[in-house]
Amino acid sequence: MSPLRNGKWSRREVLKQSGILSALGAASASPLAASAAGLADQPRPKHTLVKDGDIRDNLFTRIGVRPMINGRGTFTIISGSCSLPEVKQAMYDASFYFVQLDEMMNGIGAQLAELTGAEWGITTTGCAAAICLATVACIAGADVELCQALPYKKKKDQVIIPRHSRNPYDIGVRMCGVEIVEVDSPEEFRAKLSDRTAMVYILSGPDSTSGPMSISVLCAIANEKNVPVFVDAAAEEPNKPNIHLAAGASLVGYSGGKCMRGPQSSGMMIGKKDLCKAAYYQAAPHHCYGRALKCSKEEAMGLLAAVRQWYKRDHAAEQAQWTSWMQHIAGRLKGIPSLTTEIIPAPVDLSNRCPSLRIHWDAEKVGITGTELAALLDAGTPRIVLVGPQGRRPEMMQSSIGVMSYMMEAGEEKIIADALYAALTKPGSHPNPVLPTGAPASIQGSWAVTIQYIRGTGEQKFVLEQKGNDITGEHHGEIYNAKFQGVVHGDQIELHSVMPVEGNPFPCNFKGTVQGNSMSGTVTMGEYGEAKWSAVRA
Repeated sequence: MSPLRNGKWSRREVLKQSGILSALGAASASPLAASAAGLADQPRPKHTLVKDGDIRDNLFTRIGVRPMINGRGTFTIISGSCSLPEVKQAMYDASFYFVQLDEMMNGIGAQLAELTGAEWGITTTGCAAAICLATVACIAGADVELCQALPYKKKKDQVIIPRHSRNPYDIGVRMCGVEIVEVDSPEEFRAKLSDRTAMVYILSGPDSTSGPMSISVLCAIANEKNVPVFVDAAAEEPNKPNIHLAAGASLVGYSGGKCMRGPQSSGMMIGKKDLCKAAYYQAAPHHCYGRALKCSKEEAMGLLAAVRQWYKRDHAAEQAQWTSWMQHIAGRLKGIPSLTTEIIPAPVDLSNRCPSLRIHWDAEKVGITGTELAALLDAGTPRIVLVGPQGRRPEMMQSSIGVMSYMMEAGEEKIIADALYAALTKPGSHPNPVLPTGAPASIQGSWAVTIQYIRGTGEQKFVLEQKGNDITGEHHGEIYNAKFQGVVHGDQIELHSVMPVEGNPFPCNFKGTVQGNSMSGTVTMGEYGEAKWSAVRA
């Protein structure tokens, strides 16, 4: 038979013609095979991970980025948690090998099942990815045609979310193109379950642990209709036996980069084996809806190492150590005028379960507010970030700030304590802001507003009412509407609103200058950054 088929060479025939297939078939007897077999017996060179640099000089500072001492917690914006040594080692070791990813995930799945007590488990690129993959798995299973038709065609196109569970992370559900159905009571929940319901999403937390809308109650109702329930337990401890699976949940998602201290961009989903496998089927390396949610061998094996360590760690000893750090900081600050401290024990809730410290003082006596203190620590060397600063001049001089022990390293309690003591005893000069003088500008009426984003513009409308310096009114966005509160001093205006996005309301803080029938300035939108705005009176 000719190796040329339909004008093209058959790869197999080419191999035959060249004798390669025969050679490969006899590889066990070849010198090359013998050499390769011998490699397995040779000791591999020992690689040692070495930390390069310190807080002042490291790979980040060399690109103009200032690392920080984390007294705030496992927030993604400040890069989550610090991975365990065992996780770093597993990721490093994994980088030396090629593996078939389906085989790897089967091996990991069996390990996660054994470790957690679930039927199965998979690694994901964070809990948000687990939410998306769970949703798609519940919509399409592993039906290749339904998978390829997403998000445009689906037999099940609704996901029920209790109103108390709406949050920014349910974007993992919304991105699948389903209709979100909100419910407030078991009766409403039962009534809205239908053939269109692909899944129920519940955010684990105080509102879902007890009462008529608890996870166990909703799972019991959903299981009657054979509707899967996904529980978002991202920041929780993955205790065994798993409380959510015991309550009837089908799937539970965790972040790998929080309390487990795995890779920051990793997650774990455990639960029913068929749903876990269908969720992985939807993700990379497969060309399905979740192809972009690629979990590398390094992340996957790093997450597995973190889960293994979770069940080995001495959690009682960790809590005791964290408490001692908070006690040290509190002790260092004793004697500062008006200052009091409160050590807050680890919450009963499984999320962010660690002790913290809250510090209160009178800025009139100390000379610095909570927000000023936070800015001073953030600008310092080493850079320090803490929790929830309160206090501003001149209207709110009662101040406070918090310290979260969760992601601190041994020795950092001394650095934080010394920095706080220095700032609170030698605060420097922090004068009250100077307000513009003169009669307040007139801003009563309707205004056509243009927002200039990093890319693109938005057209909004302000309807403002004025009583002296005080402003109230309506903020009409392109999609969402909110209420304004604000002030005007001279020609300077400030307006504050909160856009009521379901599960993810975001603040809009406008500052600007009024010039007759026009005004302009900047607007800050929390995590969404800053934009320029201008307005003309209609």
